[in-house]
Amino acid sequence: MDTRFLESFVVIADCGSIAEASRRLNVTPAALAQRLRALEKDLGHKLVERAGRTVRPTASGMAVLRHARPLIEGVRDLQAIAANDEPAGRLRIGATATAMTGLIPEIVAGLRKRHSRIEFFLRPDSSVNLYHGVLAGELDAAVIVRPHFAIPKSIGWLALRREPLVLIAPAGTRLNDPHGVLSEQIFIRYDRNQWGGQIIDRYLRTHKLAVREWLELDALDAIAALVGRGLGVAIVPDWAPPWPEGLPLEKKILSDGEAREVGILWNSSTAQIAAVNAFVDFCAGQKNAL
Repeated sequence: MDTRFLESFVVIADCGSIAEASRRLNVTPAALAQRLRALEKDLGHKLVERAGRTVRPTASGMAVLRHARPLIEGVRDLQAIAANDEPAGRLRIGATATAMTGLIPEIVAGLRKRHSRIEFFLRPDSSVNLYHGVLAGELDAAVIVRPHFAIPKSIGWLALRREPLVLIAPAGTRLNDPHGVLSEQIFIRYDRNQWGGQIIDRYLRTHKLAVREWLELDALDAIAALVGRGLGVAIVPDWAPPWPEGLPLEKKILSDGEAREVGILWNSSTAQIAAVNAFVDFCAGQKNAL
């Protein structure tokens, strides 16, 4: 069985369309349909059925799907192992929303120039979920906020950025007395379930600041947009550019606050360790630019 055919079936199932799957895989619909027929012949069962303009897996197809994904990942791991320490194969990277826009594009672009045989899978998520994804082996590495607890010795860590807390307010707001502004204006809170949000919560508690909170959410760009519309003030980490463009904001660094440390967490026991090491080494070399 050609595992490329199995992977084609998985993409067809995910897309619900041979035409869309062909665009994603960069093959013609006719070639993709031929792969599917060959796979069905090998397995002796029909794997998809048409439902209007879409296709969906049959009962046999659903059963195959449950085992196909780990099998495909296993084959990719074998390819990476066979590369004899040459960075190659699929590198599964997670990143927070701000890292995905502010750090990952530059990292991936530079790494791809050096190591053209690396394929990338990118997963945006919260630091909490990405941390557990690396520990569980679902991800090879992740760009996250450093947790407030000790990282296991089997897991690597490289700090990339220290992001101070900043008070943001609508344009024209005087910020010479940040604590006064926080006491007087309505407050938009960064979600306390996020590690960055917990840093902000500690700042408020340390300085005994009672804020008039009316909203709590976990999207920093949305918080900035709301502040820009005059809907309150907020404390956020000074994340890597780009910030949302064109927002009428005032910003003031809270120098007496705890900085958010952003870095790379990686699994040292992954089969993709050569690609992971290349990823980490590249980031270490670009650290000052990030």
